[in-house]
Amino acid sequence: MESLTVGTGAHNLLLLELSYSLSPPPYSLTLPSFTVGYALTSKKTKSFIQPKLEEYARLKNIVFTAIDHSLPLTDQGPFDVLLHKFTGKEWRQSLEDYKRKYPDVIVLDPPEAILQLRNRQSMLQDVAELDMSSSGGFVGVPRQLVVTGDATSIPASVSAAGLKLPLVAKPLVSDGSAKAHEMSLAYEKSCLNQLDPPLMLQEFVNHGGVLFKTYVVGDHVRVVRRLSLPDVTEGQTFGNGVMPFPRVSCATESAENADLDPQAAALPPRELLESLSKELRRRLGLTLFNMDIIREKGGGNRYYVIDINYFPGFGKMPDYEEVFTQFFSDLALDKSLRKTRVSSSDVSADPDT
Repeated sequence: MESLTVGTGAHNLLLLELSYSLSPPPYSLTLPSFTVGYALTSKKTKSFIQPKLEEYARLKNIVFTAIDHSLPLTDQGPFDVLLHKFTGKEWRQSLEDYKRKYPDVIVLDPPEAILQLRNRQSMLQDVAELDMSSSGGFVGVPRQLVVTGDATSIPASVSAAGLKLPLVAKPLVSDGSAKAHEMSLAYEKSCLNQLDPPLMLQEFVNHGGVLFKTYVVGDHVRVVRRLSLPDVTEGQTFGNGVMPFPRVSCATESAENADLDPQAAALPPRELLESLSKELRRRLGLTLFNMDIIREKGGGNRYYVIDINYFPGFGKMPDYEEVFTQFFSDLALDKSLRKTRVSSSDVSADPDT
């Protein structure tokens, strides 16, 4: 089912929802209570565990329970789902201990999978290896270079790699901190030694000033247009040659009120987004993430993924309460059906029946 909604929420966002849920069973099935234990920062809890989400979930017999970090994880629950965003060594051990005690628990998502997205070098590796030509377009990664040495070596490294300016400079570590968002656009090679390694340098691709922020929640995909950096003309520069900015999707408001080129504003093909999301879920081993996607100006259906974030600010995704309620409801149904099949198999295998 595809729905296109205009004027949703305070920001008048234009949404494309690709929702592929399990078909309802041909018989009535009353699901038991489904408990989601969550371990999130206070900031993430405040933005995500909203009363409306809890209200929607309650109607589906889904309950959210905060994990108490002062107690051993194995002493809590039992939970059907463990929802978290931590990757520390002690936490990983706690998750392993919990899974040994409760093998059926669903961990969203595995810490080792989350760690891939904490490094911008490994973050986009799977995207670079994709072939999406059969799904309505090209999907790739801008040419990029990892710099870990002294800043004075950057101009020579850029020349050796054959990268073209301007270049987007991003911190190599992407951990959600303020520093991880301290990006800049470098116009001149002579100014590259002003940058602060370790970092990732990406060729800037003109994209009409529009970015497609694509949220993935299991099989559910939603796309929101955001304003991005404007196109750069040949020979253009800025002050001392390096322009700092907070992030590529630097505007918090929707792009709907902007005077945009219709070709730049056109949403990516549904088939492309469906295939891309499904393939990245498989390759990354992740269920909850978003992608920043741009379309090359004048390049037809040539798209580039420039960033991937695990468990982003889903509270900013319009109607996220409905999406997540359906997502957890699907998990609950799947778990109940699996238990039913196991019970049926046990009965069939019993020689006394």
